[in-house]
Amino acid sequence: MSAPIDLYYWPTPNGWKITILLEELGLPYAVKYINISKGEQFAPDFLKIAPNNRMPAIIDPDGPGGAPISVFESGAILQYLGRKTGRFYPSDERARVDVDQWLFWQMGGLGPMAGQANHFRHYAPEKIAYGIERYTNEVNRLYGVMNRRLADRDYLAGDYSIADMACLGWVRQYESGGQDLNDFPHLKRWFEALAARPAVIAGFDVGREERERQKHLSEDKDAQKILFGQRAQ
Repeated sequence: MSAPIDLYYWPTPNGWKITILLEELGLPYAVKYINISKGEQFAPDFLKIAPNNRMPAIIDPDGPGGAPISVFESGAILQYLGRKTGRFYPSDERARVDVDQWLFWQMGGLGPMAGQANHFRHYAPEKIAYGIERYTNEVNRLYGVMNRRLADRDYLAGDYSIADMACLGWVRQYESGGQDLNDFPHLKRWFEALAARPAVIAGFDVGREERERQKHLSEDKDAQKILFGQRAQ
C-alpha cells in the first residue's frame, strides 16, 4: 500500500470535495485539521503548502516521478488526483473539456455566490437587504442552471465526475443559502442520488464532530474576526 496523502482540511464545502474524491478513489489519506476559525490557516508551515492561506491542500508523497508534491486550491487538487488515477476525470479531450467547464463554473460561480449568500444571511453584523437579496437570487439562478442541465442527464458532464463532486457540498448547503430544493426537481434528484453513495456519505462525515462544535459560529465574534476580517499578511 502506498503512503497516505496528507490532507489539510476543515469540514466545509471546499474540504468535502477532496474527502469525497479520496473516498471514491479508495486512496489512503491522513487528515490534518486546519481550524480556520482559530486562524490555523496562517501558520507559517501551512503557508508553505497553501500560499493563499486557505484549505484544502494536499501533500502526495508519491507525486510525479515518485517525488512528493504539494497542491493547493480544491479544483487543482481534484484535477491532479483525477489525472493521477485516471478516474472521474476523462482523458478524452472533448469529455475533459465538458468536465472542466462545470468544474470552473463551480469554482467561479456556485461556490463564491453561495458563500456570499451564506455570509450576508447569517454572519454580516448588519442585515443588509440588498446583499441578502443579491446573493440569494444569484444562488437561485445558479441552481436553475444546474436544474436545466440535469433535466435530461444523470450527471453534469458525461459520467459521474469531479465536476459533480465539486458542486455537491454547495448544494448540500441549500438551506443556509435561502433555497428550497423542491423548486429544482432535477437538481434534487441528482443531489439525493449522489448523497446516497457510500463514498459521499463517508466524505461528508470527515470532521463532522468538528463542524458540530462550531454550530454557533454566527455568535462567535472572535472567530468571525479571523474568518472575515483578513487583510494582507
